Amino acid sequence: MATKVAIVTGGNKGIGLAIVRALCKQFQGDVYLTARDIGRGQEAVKSLASEGLKPMFHQLDINDLNSIMAAASYFKEKYGGVDVLVNNAGIAFKVADESPFAVQAEVTLKTNFFATRDMLTHFLPIIKAGGRVVNISSFVGVRTLNHCSPALQQRFRSEDITEDELVGLMEQFVDKTNVGEHKAAGWPETAYGVSKTGLTTLSMILARRLSKDRPNDGILLNACCPGWVRTDMAGPKATKSPDEGAVTPVYLALLPPGATEPHGKFVSDKEVQQW
Repeated sequence: MATKVAIVTGGNKGIGLAIVRALCKQFQGDVYLTARDIGRGQEAVKSLASEGLKPMFHQLDINDLNSIMAAASYFKEKYGGVDVLVNNAGIAFKVADESPFAVQAEVTLKTNFFATRDMLTHFLPIIKAGGRVVNISSFVGVRTLNHCSPALQQRFRSEDITEDELVGLMEQFVDKTNVGEHKAAGWPETAYGVSKTGLTTLSMILARRLSKDRPNDGILLNACCPGWVRTDMAGPKATKSPDEGAVTPVYLALLPPGATEPHGKFVSDKEVQQW
């Protein structure tokens, strides 16, 4: 039997680290903590080793296409593909940050949408039959969707939106913020929210494609909200610990063999949510 492998992006702290910790305890196979910074990634591996866990480390910067492609070829060569992929890496500007909104929009979407999409473009072809793909999104994406214009809401929720159309919409948001016209075009004032609306929609598009192109492979792909979690990103007042935030992503990563759902859904607290 080939060794199974699970990969978590942005795994050196916060929810990502908690997901790695839980997978080390529950997943039957090798678990890779990946991080952009080698030093921080190896420190995180050491901290888990001190708990008696044995994650492995691989450098992976999702904002660097070469890094993504190198990682994909490494896992293809060593394991014949990937069994579990958790796309956790993401960023958010602090409320107090005074960077211009256009800068926040470009930087946030670059990582949370476009770089995560690059991950999916290069890793989905090597996800093995029975594989699980989990994209860490947010309830903020749902709230943001509800504040978009009716025309935008209709497209984001439609069954026939294509990946190209979605990419065009994400590019439009960034372009409109550059000229201060995003609100007139039906977009709300939240770059993080728009990035997560895009990621959840992308998850649904890719899940439909998997069902069509690989109907017998039993791959399940979902987006989820870990909840409001005490991390560097969300701050100390959040209601959940990182380990509590990891519960839903890990549940989706470990859906049992033969499960057919959820697939292409947005999940929170282990329940499918309305989109």
